[in-house]
Amino acid sequence: MMNNIKRTKALKYVQTTMSDCKQVMEYMHAPSSSSQGNILCCTCGVPIPPNPANMCVSCLRSQVDISEGIPKQVSVHFCRQCERYLQPPGTWVQCALESRELLALCLKKLKSTMAKVRLIDAGFLWTEPHSKRIKMKLTVQKEVMNGAILQQVFVVEFVIQPQMCDDCHRVEAKDFWKAVVQVRQKTVHKKTFYYLEQLILKHKLHQNTVRIKEINEGIDFYYASKQNAQKMVDFLQCTVPGRSKASQRLISHDVHSNTYNYKSTFSVEIVPVCKDNVVCLSPRLAQSLGNMGQVCVCVRVTSSIHLIDPNTLQIAEVDANTYWRHPFNSLCSPRQLEEFIIMDTDIIRDQRLGAGAGLTSNRHMLAEVWVQKTSDMDSGQQYHCRTFLGHLLNIGDLVLGFDFANANINDEFLNKMNPDRVPDVVLIKKSYDRVKRVKNRIWKLKELDREKEAVDTDDERQYHEFLEDLEEDEVLRKSINIFRDTSKIPVESDTDDDGAPRISLTEMLEDLSLSDATGGEGADMMTDA
Repeated sequence: MMNNIKRTKALKYVQTTMSDCKQVMEYMHAPSSSSQGNILCCTCGVPIPPNPANMCVSCLRSQVDISEGIPKQVSVHFCRQCERYLQPPGTWVQCALESRELLALCLKKLKSTMAKVRLIDAGFLWTEPHSKRIKMKLTVQKEVMNGAILQQVFVVEFVIQPQMCDDCHRVEAKDFWKAVVQVRQKTVHKKTFYYLEQLILKHKLHQNTVRIKEINEGIDFYYASKQNAQKMVDFLQCTVPGRSKASQRLISHDVHSNTYNYKSTFSVEIVPVCKDNVVCLSPRLAQSLGNMGQVCVCVRVTSSIHLIDPNTLQIAEVDANTYWRHPFNSLCSPRQLEEFIIMDTDIIRDQRLGAGAGLTSNRHMLAEVWVQKTSDMDSGQQYHCRTFLGHLLNIGDLVLGFDFANANINDEFLNKMNPDRVPDVVLIKKSYDRVKRVKNRIWKLKELDREKEAVDTDDERQYHEFLEDLEEDEVLRKSINIFRDTSKIPVESDTDDDGAPRISLTEMLEDLSLSDATGGEGADMMTDA
């Protein structure tokens, strides 16, 4: 009995041991999970790595198009006048070709149709600038068929459609404006306006105007927004001496939304003194400027009035606030200047000034001269005066001046002056042959595109005088842009050289011309279909 029990236990042990060994052998011969084999595509039978769809990429793309629903051709609206693109619903933005701004604008046109795909990459494809086409290559991903992720590359073409924006439409209508800047100067000469025009062109403040109109004694700038008009007023207050005043008029009022529609008007009055004007200061103002003489000459007008005393070479600057506290007027106009000939000259080198005298000019030289009118050469009457043009004048030179001895002037301060202190003649500037100066002028200035209410026959003469002032004053022309006139060929001739000042080539800028780089059609690439 005991032997049978022992035999049964030994048999169970052997069976258990053999079962464990069999399990170990099966584990050792089982395939590893880290090494996968290829499977056959369920459609074409090509061996492929296993994927959730059990299909190759070619068959998967033939059955699924992840770019479906995304338009392959989209319209983009472009304004030819201001060269801006429409960003729906009503915003117009400035974008250069192949810029990040243009890329963002084009992608926003596709944003609603790309909600079910994931954008991986986007970039421009080169197209002709005048083709009115913008091509963009997009790379997108999408999960398809049991979690498989498919990536696809395709091209979207954007067609540029011309459409005028609201701002340009109002400009073309020429009857819409929200603010106007009225610039006025009560003088007969426009030298200050010519100088102001060049400053506006240099700083590009005319780009936001919807209209520029030239009228008597001034010019009007129309704007579509009050902010742009305020920028112009701030610029004028920094560049020319003057004062401003603002007003507004109610156009309409919406009682439901409590919104108001105003039209604003800014009035800027420039001091009525131009370059080469002879002025008479009040005794109090002359004393505050360093005890200079009351009769002075305006040599320059920038943000302040630059004065010089022809008897002592004292100089002073009068800003706008000082002028309006102590106003003074011009004693003569450019038409009243007469031509004199220098009969004799004597340089004054030791000039003594009184106590409290201000600064003196280093660019001028004081001299005593005897002059005679060219119109009265037969009479032989000569005038003696002091001048600040001693560094320019020689015997026989022609000079322009104002004849106080034979003029009838009605001025408050001049009438109260001691007659012995009033000079007989005040010389303004040296005279040159204008025909030769125009012939030798190889430079030009740009002009504002403005409307003129009436054409004055004297405007051309005043403009040439302004050009002559630029040639004579190096400080004045540093703040404006002077362009070389390619239509004129410089000719050097000893016979034509009368000593008149000229502008060197180093001070001139080359005028930009798009035809140099694009064969004459560069300016029309984005404006002609």
